[in-house]
Amino acid sequence: MHRAIFLDRDGTLIEERGYICRLNDSDIFSFSFEALRLMKQAGFKVMVVTNQSSIARGICSRDEVETLHSDIRQECLKRQTAIDGFYYCPFHPEGTIEEYRKNHPWRKPGPGMIQQACLDFDIDPKCSYMIGDDLIDIETGKNAGCKTILVLTGKGMEMQKKITSAGIVPGMITGNILTAIRDILDVESKKSTGKA
Repeated sequence: MHRAIFLDRDGTLIEERGYICRLNDSDIFSFSFEALRLMKQAGFKVMVVTNQSSIARGICSRDEVETLHSDIRQECLKRQTAIDGFYYCPFHPEGTIEEYRKNHPWRKPGPGMIQQACLDFDIDPKCSYMIGDDLIDIETGKNAGCKTILVLTGKGMEMQKKITSAGIVPGMITGNILTAIRDILDVESKKSTGKA
């Protein structure tokens, strides 16, 4: 089975700009490409798992979200790296589009997107990590049986202050996804040499 890094999208891989329908409405963090290269070099599958209630709210179409994800893939390929899979949840119980107005097991903090990726790519969640800037990402990772990392980009600084009151404690807190993968590789290196 494979190991994977599951990444939140907005505030983790790309800048947090609210509801966006096109990549030019936001920017991929400059450090994301190096982080992705390190993840791939270390043998991890890389998956993006993102709630996209903008679809249920009628702000973006599924085609727009999928085009945005395709554009992120292309930017990655230009920089000699890749994302193996994008999983997004278009549902929200308060959506304005009837087709998508419901709760769904894919909606974070439900583990559905991670569980589906594990089936699709033969991933072992116990050897995998969920990285995000929101406590809902940490909860999602825990619900799926993954190790968890809170990054301080996006909403991360605000979320760090809520950890105690929310009772949702990440396995690690670090600056961004590049420092996160460096920390992961450091921990795994110590394990392999018996120094952990």
